[in-house]
Amino acid sequence: MKCPYCGHLSDKVVDSRESKEGEAIRRRRECLECGRRFTSYERIDEIPYMVVKKDGRRERFERQKFVAGLLKACEKRPVRVAALEAIADKVETALQEKPEREMTTEDIGAHVMQELKQLDKVAYVRFASVYRNFRDIDEFKHELNDLLKSRE
Repeated sequence: MKCPYCGHLSDKVVDSRESKEGEAIRRRRECLECGRRFTSYERIDEIPYMVVKKDGRRERFERQKFVAGLLKACEKRPVRVAALEAIADKVETALQEKPEREMTTEDIGAHVMQELKQLDKVAYVRFASVYRNFRDIDEFKHELNDLLKSRE
């Protein structure tokens, strides 16, 4: 930590306390060059993860909203909630690994479709019908045929 008085980069922590809310840690430091004391605060970086929509808008990634969409696709299917939570974990991990802290809905949809295809074929088709926005029955039929071919 750079000393605010002399600019020296070496110091020692003489006292460390957590805030009442537990959201920050207050540290009393002593500069090893000039001997003066100063206070620093350590907080969690809360920059939100963003989802880039098809029209270019950016929205905050909301795990609950994401899991709700998965639940809708898996409604009345023998899919455990824990499996859907695992999919959400994978998407969140992919988001966290991106340096720009954002992901397009296309990338997220591709992750989900890959996972659902292995987990439950009906849920996969339900999700694909919304995600790919099928315009007619032929597109839907084409997707089903591809799915059937992959089973063989």
